[in-house]
Amino acid sequence: MFETLKNVFRVKEMRRKLLYVLWMILVIRIGSQLPIPGVDSDVFKEWFQSNTGDAFNFFDAFTGGSFESMSIFALNITPYITSSIIIQLLTIAIPALEEMQRDGEEGRKKLTAITRYVTVGLALFESTAMTIGFSRSRVIPNMNFGKGIVVVACLTAGSAMLMWIGERITEKGIGNGISIVLCVNIVSRIPSDLGLLYENFVKNKTIAKGMLAALIIVAIMLVVVVFVLILNGAERRIPVQYSKKMVGRKLMGGQSTNIPLKVNTAGVIPIIFASSIMSFPGIIAQFAGKANGTGIGSEILRGLSSNNWCNPSQLKYSWGLLLYIVLCIFFAYFYTSITFNPLEVADNIKKQGGFIPGIRPGKPTSDYLTKILNYIIFIGVIGLIIVAVIPFFFNGVFGANVSFGGTSIIIVVGVILETVKQIESQMLVRNYKGFLNN
Repeated sequence: MFETLKNVFRVKEMRRKLLYVLWMILVIRIGSQLPIPGVDSDVFKEWFQSNTGDAFNFFDAFTGGSFESMSIFALNITPYITSSIIIQLLTIAIPALEEMQRDGEEGRKKLTAITRYVTVGLALFESTAMTIGFSRSRVIPNMNFGKGIVVVACLTAGSAMLMWIGERITEKGIGNGISIVLCVNIVSRIPSDLGLLYENFVKNKTIAKGMLAALIIVAIMLVVVVFVLILNGAERRIPVQYSKKMVGRKLMGGQSTNIPLKVNTAGVIPIIFASSIMSFPGIIAQFAGKANGTGIGSEILRGLSSNNWCNPSQLKYSWGLLLYIVLCIFFAYFYTSITFNPLEVADNIKKQGGFIPGIRPGKPTSDYLTKILNYIIFIGVIGLIIVAVIPFFFNGVFGANVSFGGTSIIIVVGVILETVKQIESQMLVRNYKGFLNN
């Protein structure tokens, strides 16, 4: 990876692309600090700290602290992520969208345009709901129609601008634009989280205890990162043999290949889905001013908040962790089922004259792929859950409440690996072009 980065700076075109990405990152971080006109960022920070909970912490971690300070990028790219997931799910249910997906480049352009419109619509809806909720909570004082329009317009425009920046990074930079924007937001929170860990476990301790605590923290982070690297790279390769056939007077075919099935087939999507669903009731309760009430509803909200999981003094709320695990497993199978169709893969193999050794073409191949897929999905989601639950455990037992956790680490590591692959592929294409020109 380091050798790849060194080579990038030696090539003028790649160096220009990388500098463009760095410039866009600077724009993102500046925008994350610009307050919305009429909104006091300090007042909002105080409210956020007094009402902090899993619902808002999860959202703030993805926005790079923009939400906490209520900047113009407070919504960030969460509407785009939601929109992309919705469109991807609808391609299974709506034949017209499915046809667009199969139409190649033109179809993808149409789906991208639809995703943009849905993103703006979601941003408008979310910003309106946030403005109404915060005005009722008196976080935004002296709210009137004109001021509300300004707040909604700033939030919607900020989200649309970040979507545009992500697309420009993809087009003019090194690719993976939206993922890089999300990764930058998460990484920007790491210094403050490390400072919080230092305050809680190292500061004001004896040298021996402080050193031991620091070593344990570093060791845990390294173990989690290594585990995520293994999880992202692990795959099950299904061998496929293609039979020989006569083409004119030549005997063609007969090569062997494989179908690589990633162990973590659904990526981080199951965790995002599960966390979003479990955070949603808490967000509604915060806006409605019912988060700190009493009764069955409040007990359910406490169980849904990861801040109360694995806490020895209130283990009764850890039922939420069990629900979280069940949701992760469900969404892992659900998302994989709509992104990978064993029957379609089996048909394509059969049409191309291929077969899996020891397995008959057609339905037996589809059944075999389904069986293997179900097995590796379970292994992958268990690994995913382990990474996600480690921060909950240390938060509950030791009070190590930080915004970055298993989800954030998986996203950051995945984006870095994918970006390095993009750079390597662009360097390879450039070398091929140079060779052909010579």
